[in-house]
Amino acid sequence: MEQRMHETMLETTVTYSIDYQGKRCTVEHVPARVCQETGEARFAPETVERIQAQIQGGSPPDRVLEMPVFDFARSPAQLQ
Repeated sequence: MEQRMHETMLETTVTYSIDYQGKRCTVEHVPARVCQETGEARFAPETVERIQAQIQGGSPPDRVLEMPVFDFARSPAQLQ
């Protein structure tokens, strides 16, 4: 018997990150509907279009962050 989860969606804003042309891009304060049970965010088509326009449009970002990157595949012996 299949169980169906009741989704409770909350209108809120999220931070959206995507890799674009080898760079990690982050868009803050993106309107989304977020499932309170799973945390999955859903976006309206016009929101997705605006995100794409901001990232692909060539305008400068509001700010730039430096971000550490860790390789999970590195062996424990290499960590020391």
